[in-house]
Amino acid sequence: MSEILKRRMRCAVYTRKSTDEGLDQEYNSIDAQRDAGHAYIASQRAEGWIPVGDDYDDPAFSGGNMERPALRRLMADIEAGKIDVVVIYKIDRLTRSLADFSKMVEVFERYGVSFVSVTQQFNTTTSMGRLMLNILLSFAQFEREVTGERIRDKIAASKRKGMWMGGVPPLGYDVENRRLVPNEREAKLIRHIFQRFVELGSSTMLFKELKLDGVTSKAWTTQDGKTRDGKPIDKGLIYKLLNNRTYLGELRHKEQWYQAEHPPIIDRELWDKVHAILATNGRVRGNATRATVPYLLKGIVFGNDGRALSPFHTTKKNGRRYRYYVPQRENKEHAGASGLPRLPAAELESAVLDQLRAVLRSPDLLGEVLPRAIELDPSLDEAKVTVAMTRLDTIWDQLFPTEQTRIVKLLVEKVIVSPNDLEVRLRANGIERLVLELQPAGATHPEEALA
Repeated sequence: MSEILKRRMRCAVYTRKSTDEGLDQEYNSIDAQRDAGHAYIASQRAEGWIPVGDDYDDPAFSGGNMERPALRRLMADIEAGKIDVVVIYKIDRLTRSLADFSKMVEVFERYGVSFVSVTQQFNTTTSMGRLMLNILLSFAQFEREVTGERIRDKIAASKRKGMWMGGVPPLGYDVENRRLVPNEREAKLIRHIFQRFVELGSSTMLFKELKLDGVTSKAWTTQDGKTRDGKPIDKGLIYKLLNNRTYLGELRHKEQWYQAEHPPIIDRELWDKVHAILATNGRVRGNATRATVPYLLKGIVFGNDGRALSPFHTTKKNGRRYRYYVPQRENKEHAGASGLPRLPAAELESAVLDQLRAVLRSPDLLGEVLPRAIELDPSLDEAKVTVAMTRLDTIWDQLFPTEQTRIVKLLVEKVIVSPNDLEVRLRANGIERLVLELQPAGATHPEEALA
């Protein structure tokens, strides 16, 4: 009796299937592997082999890596000293990777665990058995790599024929029968983006415009029916759209583009115009855009001597443009009489905007503005006025410079600059008129707004 106890071997059966095909059948591949394993253990009962209380099944898991829940549990139980023999139907059920197999063998040897293939009769306790296992696994890995190459070749051939091989289609298209078909509403938006980029010559200005219109990336539905909403547009998405040759009727495989079967959304002439602009240096395009940016305070900023400060700019050798406000002088001899130097335009405009924001955020302002605003528009109430007054802060950075200038001049009558002070004088009823303008309008669909 004691001799039998000494020879008792605790055996674990491990099973695996690469796909979920057929797993819903009453008796499937996992069941067959498990039964074969237990039958083999039963045949070795005289040698003291007994099954452990649980099996280790990995249905629908690839043998190309070790990220499998049952395999992880098996290895953990081996390290815990709970298993003496691992029983498998075939070696490739354990792994198809020679590197992973080597790691497992190291663990098996470290904890004195052997393993048996029911259909291949391997014994890992001998050098010849280990050699044969290595040979077998090498062929298994070779087969897997060849199969992968065949699949990749098929995908490449399909793409060269213009077939869509899966994934989320680009904005502007839907997928029908493995073909891209234009989504007319989205295609209209794509044509608008390309055309507006040609007109504006600036991705930054285009981004601000599209963001105001509420444009998003593509919304789509997963295979299991879940809806994924689009994300707000950003400059990265704009560049991706402008460089996507799918809109020319092409598809890419690796780094090569092929003529596809789906109809183009963008014609070659418009594409070439966009890419002629993109090919120019970004700094040059940025300077050209900044050159058209109006001065926010032109005509309303004065020195403490009563003379207007005029817009002025210089361009450095590197092409960078610097904007200033400078005191007007009848002649050069009077320069500097006000005690004011050239004032950097961005800093002065920022200081004025900070004062405007502070005024609009003042808790006492609502009580002053509300009665006058209701006089101008009886449909207003406190809630509407509050929303309108806070809305400018939210949308300011999204407004085009010309619109920012108009709003500043709607609010500000005069800005007076002295060497140590800055005074912003507001227009009568300026805030009330701005409140009327900033009432949220009825929502429109982004693509309708772009029409």
